[in-house]
Amino acid sequence: MPFVYRLQKILDFRIRKKEEQLMVVQKALNEVRMAEQRILENQKEIDQTIENRKTADYKMMEYYDKYIHHLWDKADALEAERQRLQAILDEEKAKLVKCEQAVKVLEKHKEKQKDAYLEEEKAKELKLFSEIGVQRFYIHSKENAEEAEDEELRKIIEETEAEITG
Repeated sequence: MPFVYRLQKILDFRIRKKEEQLMVVQKALNEVRMAEQRILENQKEIDQTIENRKTADYKMMEYYDKYIHHLWDKADALEAERQRLQAILDEEKAKLVKCEQAVKVLEKHKEKQKDAYLEEEKAKELKLFSEIGVQRFYIHSKENAEEAEDEELRKIIEETEAEITG
């Protein structure tokens, strides 16, 4: 009979949960990367605006300054958003670690149960072989006893025949 793990449904459930959590972590990681990309794009726009201000007409300086302040405020908001997304990513990673630990615990338990099952099967097999060996020994000893009796009977018959003929 093959090994059947009695908690297999629970193990499968935990593996599915771990895979689902891995997808959530990947999604959160993508969101953090997108936020970092938006921050880089905003920084490039700030740098470009500062560069353009150097060659712009002096009448436009006030507008450039207002726009740069707007971009700095936007950079602060984007950084706050990135930090929020990073915190979510860290929480999801912690959940993933817990899911992985839960799966590892059951996999280790399954391995121990399988080892115990194999040991039990081995013991049953050894017991069966032992019983077969005992039966063979009994059969051989019975055959040997019968052969010894047959041999004795032949000797008695030969002695009797020798006495009668002799």
